[in-house]
Amino acid sequence: MTTVYCTEGGARLDVFLTDETDISRSHIKKLIDGGSVLIGGVPAFKAGQIVKTGEIVSFEDEAESVDIIPQDIPLDILYEDDDIAVINKQRGLVVHPGAGNKSGTLVNALVYKFGSRLSDCYGKARAGIVHRLDKDTTGLMVIAKTDFAHASLGEQFAAHTVKKLYHAVLDGNLKSDSGTVDAPIGRDRKNRLKMAVVVDGRKAVTKYTVMERFKNNCYVEFELCTGRTHQIRVHSAYIHHPVSCDPLYGGSALGAAGQLLHSTTLVFSHPRDGRTMEFSASEPSDFLTILERLRVKG
Repeated sequence: MTTVYCTEGGARLDVFLTDETDISRSHIKKLIDGGSVLIGGVPAFKAGQIVKTGEIVSFEDEAESVDIIPQDIPLDILYEDDDIAVINKQRGLVVHPGAGNKSGTLVNALVYKFGSRLSDCYGKARAGIVHRLDKDTTGLMVIAKTDFAHASLGEQFAAHTVKKLYHAVLDGNLKSDSGTVDAPIGRDRKNRLKMAVVVDGRKAVTKYTVMERFKNNCYVEFELCTGRTHQIRVHSAYIHHPVSCDPLYGGSALGAAGQLLHSTTLVFSHPRDGRTMEFSASEPSDFLTILERLRVKG
């Protein structure tokens, strides 16, 4: 069983699940029509039903039928206690199993490292996973080792009290040194692998500050005020400055194997005692190498 927590309501059920998962809208509709989708434990039979903030949506996921094989994949663990772990995710690592990714994911690595000491309230295919980073986005993630911790962290993400800062290299130079992009995001109408700014999308707000400028690029810090799929990548492309090395959204090739986007700061309250937990992680070596090259070029 896969479970998804609604952090911001107002979307149709089929749209919400399509945006939150890697499953097509047509397949989601079949699951709804078949009574396999539950909202708060009650079957939902209308694809157009509006999901409310705080509601828990669960459904049978194909990935759940696949055994999660523990795999010895290197993990950069920055912190660990009985409730949580904080990792610095490497490029190229998919977070959880799904269509086309049955193994070799972060979940496989977590199961190898922690065994049964992971939350499983959202199903074994998402053991310990509270939030996601894209495959080629690097940086900080908090992992829940207990259901108690998972619930607490989920509430913090839903209330937007978790501080998330990202660093990125963008194509071109932003006109303003700082600003906010407030544009709704939904599934791209032509390519379901992509998200896009669409009129009927879910509210998405991203703040940015330019840290350094180069001839044809800029080095930017982003703060997420919401947590939509591909949010920074979509908003950057929307304002005509895509994240460099991002082939999906039109970023130019600078030599990295994926988008130059890194989760650099994560601040949240510890689930057990409420103390402030703040973590930072520098960009990976290929990111830093490209930055130095840009500085030399000017």
